[in-house]
Amino acid sequence: MSKTKRKRLRGKVQKVLKPIVPLEPEKAQISVDEADELYREIRVENVLTDENGEKVRLNPGAEVDVIVEADTDATTQKPD
Repeated sequence: MSKTKRKRLRGKVQKVLKPIVPLEPEKAQISVDEADELYREIRVENVLTDENGEKVRLNPGAEVDVIVEADTDATTQKPD
């Protein structure tokens, strides 16, 4: 069984984007504080699941955690 390594980054929902085509999902634009300036904003489908299994969505201004996770075998030791 392989373990995972993870890093948590702080972010904030800048805005919620309504789809141009009604069949496409709504997107949340998230600004990731620790990312390089050119890559600071990401857009993801604005659907999450709460503790009861219900679908919920993010509101503009919400503080969020963005988690990067990888299997141990996909990582190497950082040199000093």
